[in-house]
Amino acid sequence: MAFHVALTGGIASGKTAVSDLFAKQGITVIDADIVARQVVAPNTEGLKSIKDYFGSEVIKSDGSLDRKLLRSIIFEDEKERQWLNNLVHPLIRESMQQQRLSAASPYTISVIPLLYETRQYQNFARVLVVDCAKSLQIERLMQRDNSTQEQAEAILASQASREQRLSIANDIVENSKDLQSLEHQVIKLHNLYLAMANQA
Repeated sequence: MAFHVALTGGIASGKTAVSDLFAKQGITVIDADIVARQVVAPNTEGLKSIKDYFGSEVIKSDGSLDRKLLRSIIFEDEKERQWLNNLVHPLIRESMQQQRLSAASPYTISVIPLLYETRQYQNFARVLVVDCAKSLQIERLMQRDNSTQEQAEAILASQASREQRLSIANDIVENSKDLQSLEHQVIKLHNLYLAMANQA
């Protein structure tokens, strides 16, 4: 049986930095945000369904999805947002599952930002949470997206709380120092997961 780890964390907590370090160790990383783009790429069933439902104005001239327009439509209308989630989320889950099953590495890392909210953590051998202080997340978000403090706080408030995420964690990576500290933690976990995968 293959050994699968779910990686999660709040926005701007450093999930990508951590998953990149696992990838550096030769581990297959499957990122929900990347898969979310793949399932609605040009010529996919996902994109065809979106076009059939919302109309061709949500498709750009190059055949790709006009994310900005679609976002503004679903932002205004809970029913439309629900429809889109019901279409896309199963496609993402199915694609991630296929990628996990075909992975060649001893274990896999699945990056799932909404792991707590979607209760998918029950399907994994381990849950790894990337954690940092809320003040640090806000600071990073403001730098990364040029958002105001109010905007950054509102985004954080819309996600699962730090306490909720930590309540499902088997392992925690503390991301408030430098990259060296992060790498040290990841290598320790990598060795733990290799040992666990061998026993699975």
